[in-house]
Amino acid sequence: MVMRKTLLFDLYHPNLRSILDATNEWIHDGINNGVYKCGLATNQEAYDEQLFDAFEKCEEILGKQQFLCGNILTEPYIGLFVTLIRFHEAYAVIFKCDKRLLREYNTSLFNYMKDIFQIVGLITHELSFYKPSWDYIALGLNIDYSLPHDRDRFSTETA
Repeated sequence: MVMRKTLLFDLYHPNLRSILDATNEWIHDGINNGVYKCGLATNQEAYDEQLFDAFEKCEEILGKQQFLCGNILTEPYIGLFVTLIRFHEAYAVIFKCDKRLLREYNTSLFNYMKDIFQIVGLITHELSFYKPSWDYIALGLNIDYSLPHDRDRFSTETA
């Protein structure tokens, strides 16, 4: 089942650019690159460094508001999602970023993933690119991102 909604708005809203740039920076450094830093770590300190702290920061923010930069869909929300949707299937398995799986965070981060998945209608089977051609591989968690989430509890505002 593919869910589609047409998005006709600016993800890099002029009134929010300074906060968007700052959020993009810590998302990119702590999470988007954090999975690689974690996966390529040569010691425990490097492994523990930023990734899971950045997840905690997301959990805290998303527990108070629908999106990372208020109650409007913006660029950092999408930038975060592209890494998170690959996390269980790829990064937790291949890069051993399994200190804590996303579904183990309270509920905000995992419900966020279901929310954004349902907005843009992504299909998880496209993640097969990340499954290596070894003799055996982890089968994955078979997570259904189309299940209900609680993100509608936040009001929708304009920037």
